[in-house]
Amino acid sequence: MVLEEEVQIPLDRNTVFHALNDPEVLKQSIPGCEELKQISDTELEATVVIKFGPVKASFNSNVEIDPSQGPELFKLAGKGDAGVAGFASGGADVHLEENDAGTLLKYVVNIDISGKLAQVGGRLIEGTSKRIAKKFFANFEEILLQRQT
Repeated sequence: MVLEEEVQIPLDRNTVFHALNDPEVLKQSIPGCEELKQISDTELEATVVIKFGPVKASFNSNVEIDPSQGPELFKLAGKGDAGVAGFASGGADVHLEENDAGTLLKYVVNIDISGKLAQVGGRLIEGTSKRIAKKFFANFEEILLQRQT
């Protein structure tokens, strides 16, 4: 499944880019994130609880971030294991374009889900995934704006 969206954030591109690389900002932004540990400059481990309809899954995830093309582009890839509930893997390309209103953040997310979660149904998984992505960026923007005051 592929999700694409744009979000306008009223802050400069460098501020937005650096926040995408800040584990504390990410932990606060990710819906259902119970734990987020930085393993190295490019590796994170997370525990995230997500409910897909009747199935509640706790994912133990490994995430690799690639900030090497910043501040224009931020990439990440990850894998999450939810035990009997299933498995998820995916990645995201986040393009940051500076404009008069701040930064236009465009993202493309690829998600592959298997196991019991895949049996829940594509529409439910897609709807939940879109809701989580929107909530992440709403949280992300709110945190950044609070830090500016």
